[in-house]
Amino acid sequence: MTGKQRIQKQNHPKMGSVIKVEPITSLKDIQTIKRLLADKPMDYALFIIGINTNLRASDILSIKVEQVKDLKEGDTLDLREKKTKNDRKITLNKAVIAAIQALLKEKEYKPGDFLFTGQRGPWTVPYVSQKVKGWCKAVNLKGNYGSHSLRKTWGYHQRMTHNQSLPQLMKCFGHSTERQTLDYLCIQPEEIERIYLNEL
Repeated sequence: MTGKQRIQKQNHPKMGSVIKVEPITSLKDIQTIKRLLADKPMDYALFIIGINTNLRASDILSIKVEQVKDLKEGDTLDLREKKTKNDRKITLNKAVIAAIQALLKEKEYKPGDFLFTGQRGPWTVPYVSQKVKGWCKAVNLKGNYGSHSLRKTWGYHQRMTHNQSLPQLMKCFGHSTERQTLDYLCIQPEEIERIYLNEL
């Protein structure tokens, strides 16, 4: 087997196997990525929406200008999830609204345009994964990152930074058990133990 074939084998695991991507667990690293993307309104908006909602990348990429152009902080974004076909109402916070408005001022759009589109057309999930990997590499993060890392980052910090309950997060992610949610968010047993050591 040549070196090139070995690399291809590593990048393409056996059928049925799963590559687990990680959340961005450090708030400092999140701030560093924000600064990295500050002069790239579309990249910045994608990152901000991704880490401030639990939307999958495919659903973020389905957003059209007409759905968000008049929204304000606290308003809801209505969409149908591509994977589950469920209707969702997502409340948008101040950071998301600011990032969207900055993007709309930067680029000329028609109401029916996708929010995330370039010269070659609408962005794709593999393209988003490539971007997320690049951002994480640029700030020297070790690990495996991709488009799903944004959604996981939201969940991780809802639990670990904002102390949201596991039942609430289970409902947000459509999980059937707390263990599934903990595994999905890459929350390790020692981190859970540390939570229970907090005294009242």
